[in-house]
Amino acid sequence: MAVSVIAKAITASLLVTTGLTLPHDSLRGESIRHRDSQDLVQPVYQSLPLGAIKPRGWFKDQLQLEAAGLAGNLYDFYRFVHDSMWIGGSTEYSVLHESSPYWFNGVVSLAFGLDDTRLQGQVYDYMDYVLDHQQDDGWLGPETTPESRGLWARCYFLLGLMQYAQADPSQEERIVDSMHKYIQLAHSMLKDNFTGLIQKEGQDFDGDGFGAMRAHEMHIPLQWLYEKHPRNNSQIIWETMELMIEGGAQANSDWRKYWVKGVYPEVTYTPRDQPYDELFNHGVNMAEGLRYPLAIYRMTHDEALRTQTRTAVDLLAQYHKSLAGTIIGDEFVTDLNPIRGAELCTAAEMTFSMAYIYQYLGDNDLADWAEQVAFNAVPGSIFPDWWSHQYVQQENQPWSRNLTESPGMWVNVGSQGNVFGLEPNYPCCTVNHPQAYPKFLANAFTLTEDGGIAHVHLIPGSVTTSLGNNKVTIQADTNYPFGMNLQYTINSDSDFTFYVRIPGWADQSSTINVGGKTSQISPSDKGLQKVELGKGSSSVSVTLETEPRVVTRANNTAAVYYGPLLYSLYIDSKVSEVTPIAFDGSAMPLSSTTGHTHDHVIEPTSIWNVAIDTSQIKMVHADASTLSNPIWDLGAPPVELRVAAVEIDWPLEYDTAADPPLEPKITGKPFSARFVPFGSAKIHMAHLPVVELAKVDLET
Repeated sequence: MAVSVIAKAITASLLVTTGLTLPHDSLRGESIRHRDSQDLVQPVYQSLPLGAIKPRGWFKDQLQLEAAGLAGNLYDFYRFVHDSMWIGGSTEYSVLHESSPYWFNGVVSLAFGLDDTRLQGQVYDYMDYVLDHQQDDGWLGPETTPESRGLWARCYFLLGLMQYAQADPSQEERIVDSMHKYIQLAHSMLKDNFTGLIQKEGQDFDGDGFGAMRAHEMHIPLQWLYEKHPRNNSQIIWETMELMIEGGAQANSDWRKYWVKGVYPEVTYTPRDQPYDELFNHGVNMAEGLRYPLAIYRMTHDEALRTQTRTAVDLLAQYHKSLAGTIIGDEFVTDLNPIRGAELCTAAEMTFSMAYIYQYLGDNDLADWAEQVAFNAVPGSIFPDWWSHQYVQQENQPWSRNLTESPGMWVNVGSQGNVFGLEPNYPCCTVNHPQAYPKFLANAFTLTEDGGIAHVHLIPGSVTTSLGNNKVTIQADTNYPFGMNLQYTINSDSDFTFYVRIPGWADQSSTINVGGKTSQISPSDKGLQKVELGKGSSSVSVTLETEPRVVTRANNTAAVYYGPLLYSLYIDSKVSEVTPIAFDGSAMPLSSTTGHTHDHVIEPTSIWNVAIDTSQIKMVHADASTLSNPIWDLGAPPVELRVAAVEIDWPLEYDTAADPPLEPKITGKPFSARFVPFGSAKIHMAHLPVVELAKVDLET
């Protein structure tokens, strides 16, 4: 049901009865033009241009695997990229024509983050074709008639162009020329009753309304263009952003009305009685919609929108956040039961959203959240060699195969949804997953308001940049999150301030060593440990201390974490390669396969049906001086837990593990169970019933 007079009355009633307030214009969906000066709010922590941050250690290994896997080869063989209409082909998976722009957005950041010349050649060839074939009226893309032209896919193509221009100055002028030419056309289309954003009778570019839901996605590249390369076109750029928001509001796709306590859904099922459009409950839309209030806040300076962003992440965390850090939505949100799925596209978008939001709000838990999804949900849905992926991930998934009961427990996902494959369900995750890790890297270091540099995502990496006339190079060597020590080697021409983010779960006994002097950490209320460094060479090390922690869930269930890692029962399994199946259930076209593209059936060969005693947990450290590669493989991470567990009777439902039993029936003897990082366990049980057991020897 679309937003209506009834919805407004419901919302108004909520305000009266609960004392809630809504952001500026959130009920009206009116123009956001109300400032005399058109300056953009600056983030608290400024991201660096793409390419300034380079990966090291285990994270570089993963990006290289990604480059050698699906992400780095889709351009060569995958029909929705290799034969995309954007580059003269004829194959698309929907009228949105979004497949290759999704790929471009992710692989640009991978190519330049990794300095991979082969991938740089791919994205240049793609970009070169599209820009060379820009139509006379400014349109970017293959569509030639007004009836087929939708703006949505251009949002991600422009985002890829923005990143490319940052990384390769030789292409900057050409890219900026093209963007300005396109924006002139987009502005005129939007002025014409929001043509290209809202589908009208006789048109066929976005019948479901995804573009209107994601109208704000145009803002990041346009705000970059407005600030860095406005030329004499700044007013057109500004109005185009306004018109995108106004059109979205007219299409009942205004996220300011959704991120409101009392309106945002707590638990919801189909059929639904809700005062808003169904697409708000779509997991990927929701992950992107978290960025909506800030997109407008940058233009209006309305602090209520910044506050609403905090409200949005808090509501999501309370009602639909998975243990692995993503959104439980398959594809639509329902509840927090571990039988539900979480789409890989959502995890990719959440990785970026939490990094982006952190830079504007500066709250430490948001950076913790970014790490949580990057170290759990993302690798948990991707095969160790990065050649196959899931469509949806379950917190409890004792096997990965075509499920016999379809339609099953999921809202809008087929029976192949938890299979690791080329396109186990809709192809969007095949083309969109590449952005997660490269963008996580691109936001690992940030500039600070006082002119310093902060290490925010604690992965191994390096950054070289200039703070005014001060050239600074920082090298971070660490096995984090598989180890808790971080070593920095820093060189600068002048004095500057360096910050290390201290995760919210770290104990106060954690220490920092600067120039040979060790002291306890003393981070700010925002979680940043400040270090004043002189010019020349400096050495800084941080040792984080923590203990396993238990997070309780409903019905006497729990999950176990150590640092940012979620832990899951180690399950022995048999992995079989099978012929890839296309997303519609048909045989995969031979043109879209290579010798590496397989679907995988994973069957357990050890027990998976256990309950745990969370009062008996022991940390086990192996030698972490050299990490395995691939690290996200079963048994590869050097940190494990031993947890007191017992086999129980666990019913099946929809050909998978039912929700955790309310009153577990014990069928075995207590034992010391091996628990491993969730991201390394491609089948896993992480959301488990809690029981009280006799003392178990956890040394075995």
